[in-house]
Amino acid sequence: MSVTEAPLSVDKPRSPRRPAARRNNFELFSWIFMRLSGVVLLFLVLGHLLIMLFLDGGVQRINFAFVAGRWASPFWQFWDLLMLWLAGLHGGNGLRTVINDYSRKDSTRFWLKMLLYVSVVLTVGLGTFVIFTFDPNIG
Repeated sequence: MSVTEAPLSVDKPRSPRRPAARRNNFELFSWIFMRLSGVVLLFLVLGHLLIMLFLDGGVQRINFAFVAGRWASPFWQFWDLLMLWLAGLHGGNGLRTVINDYSRKDSTRFWLKMLLYVSVVLTVGLGTFVIFTFDPNIG
C-alpha cells in the first residue's frame, strides 16, 4: 500500500446499521412513574407505619374491628387503595425492568412478563375488591 492510497473506511461506532425504529415513550413514562410513585409511596407507607405502630396504639390493636372502624372512613379507604395501587404498579414496573435486563431469550422474557402482569392484576384487583366490598357487619 502506497502513501497516496486512501485507507479503508470504517463506520463510526454509533452509526446506525438499520433505519431507526419509531420511538416509544413508554420507557420514559415508566422511569418518571417510578420516581413519582416512589416519593408518594414514601409518604404513604411512612405515614401508615407511624399511625399504625406509634400513634394508634401499636400492632396489638389491629384486628377485624380495628380495620372495620378504619375503613368506615372514605379517607382511609382512599389512603389504603392508593398505597395498594402505587405499591403494586411500582413493584411490577421494577420487576419488569429486571426481567428485561436479565432474561436472555425472548420467549423466557415473554412468559416471565406475562406471569408478572397476571400476578399484579390479580393482586391489585383482589385488594381493590376487598377494600370496596368490605362489610363490617359480618354475621
